[in-house]
Amino acid sequence: MAGETISMTKLKQIFLHRRNGMALEAIARVMNVSRNTVKKYIRLAEQKGLELEQLAAMEEHDLEKIFAEPTSVGKSRFQDLEGMFAWMEQELKRTGVTRWLLWAEYKSRYPDGYAYTQFCDYYRHWLEHRSATMHFDHTPADKAYIDFTGKRLQVVDRDGGEVRDVEIYVCILGFSQLTYVEALNSQRKEDFLQATANSLKYFGGVPKALVTDNLKSAVTEPDNYEPEINESFLEFANHYQTTIYPARSRKPKDKALVESAVNIVYKRIFAPLRDKIFFELHELNSSILELLNKHNNEMFHKEPFSRRQKFEQHEAGLLQPLPATPYQLRKYKTARVMKNSHIQLEKHYYSVPYRFIGKDVKAIYTRDQVHIFINNERIAFHIRGYKPFGYTTDQNHLPSSHQFVADWKPEKFLSWADSIGPQVRTYIETILQQKKYPEQAYRSCVGILSLAKKAGKERLIKAIERATFYQIYNYKTVKKILDGGLEMLFEPDSDQSEASLPQHTNIRGKEHYQ
Repeated sequence: MAGETISMTKLKQIFLHRRNGMALEAIARVMNVSRNTVKKYIRLAEQKGLELEQLAAMEEHDLEKIFAEPTSVGKSRFQDLEGMFAWMEQELKRTGVTRWLLWAEYKSRYPDGYAYTQFCDYYRHWLEHRSATMHFDHTPADKAYIDFTGKRLQVVDRDGGEVRDVEIYVCILGFSQLTYVEALNSQRKEDFLQATANSLKYFGGVPKALVTDNLKSAVTEPDNYEPEINESFLEFANHYQTTIYPARSRKPKDKALVESAVNIVYKRIFAPLRDKIFFELHELNSSILELLNKHNNEMFHKEPFSRRQKFEQHEAGLLQPLPATPYQLRKYKTARVMKNSHIQLEKHYYSVPYRFIGKDVKAIYTRDQVHIFINNERIAFHIRGYKPFGYTTDQNHLPSSHQFVADWKPEKFLSWADSIGPQVRTYIETILQQKKYPEQAYRSCVGILSLAKKAGKERLIKAIERATFYQIYNYKTVKKILDGGLEMLFEPDSDQSEASLPQHTNIRGKEHYQ
């Protein structure tokens, strides 16, 4: 198949754009792929009998099962040439550079490339398409425009008095001009995506497309013709069943509406707040929201209705519904399943079916959920856990020999120790308290308590009394006492109770075991 392979996140955007009626050439330009690639995947979908609406609703891992290719396919001759056009346009502005010269360089690089006439025809066609006039007739529920204001507002530290600049996010619906404004700590991806989710919640629905300036949080590689959209922003758009349309650099017509909105924000929000002091971001946003609602309810200068009235009468009902759950930023990690049938993600452990022990799996996780895959098949799902070095375990994932381990908790060991004697409980409790994380002491506890079956409860109690006297708390010490029969030589009520260990540089104190 001609064309290149792409990520499933991009592929879902292609299907969403096509569902909305966008032309193949326009999709290729927006998604920074060749027209042949767009055509290839749409044709593949048709061959498989899949509707665009159905494909747009699929999760990325389901799309990967259908469309993923084991190896990438080489670019066609036309794609090689097409990839040079943007560079050629810049080179032709340089003194003495002609199309004939660039064609000669092209042929030296691609000896089987096009002849000069075809070379020029394809380049001329590309120029005509690229410079075609874009129409901006705003239709209801079609586009929302996003940008940050150039100027910032401030929050003051209540204790130190330090003044901190905060970013101001603006999102406006093209048709009704209903506007959303929010103060953010930064323009980082996490803040940007959360603000965009908040703007859609404020509108109560989702437009067909989100038009952004070349923000770092939205666009990885700004470019006049082929901007590379941030993968997380693509996932965000897929979650809300909308598309992304980056504005072109230095093309004011692409973002005139939102730039006009920014100027209005300066007058109707910045100016009224100029002498007010805010100590918390939420305080500032509360004041912004009050002024914002006033702005949206105010009548247009030359129209007998407000932005809010125009929105509610002509646009609100046409927006796509919000998803059942808001978007959460996804993180990805490849991890190897350990011998205890768990993988580690950010200092927490999650179980995986034991048949995958020793294999590498792919984890996709959000603030609330963890999904674990192997070969595009989901093999485990968990609610996100945050306890450091804690375990989230589905006991069905463990072999029968490991089921006992899944129940390890401090309460289990204290109850077990109680059944032997109060001295044993105190000893086990101390071991658990000495470790920063109780899980680190579980194996020691199992080892010590298991000695009751081998040596008997009475001998274990005496061994623990001896170890406690010397304030040494670990499995090896108790076992050595029992192996040597030393517990029988220990009488805590005798004069020996007043004795202490001889001082020696080779003897480590209790601090070593903490």
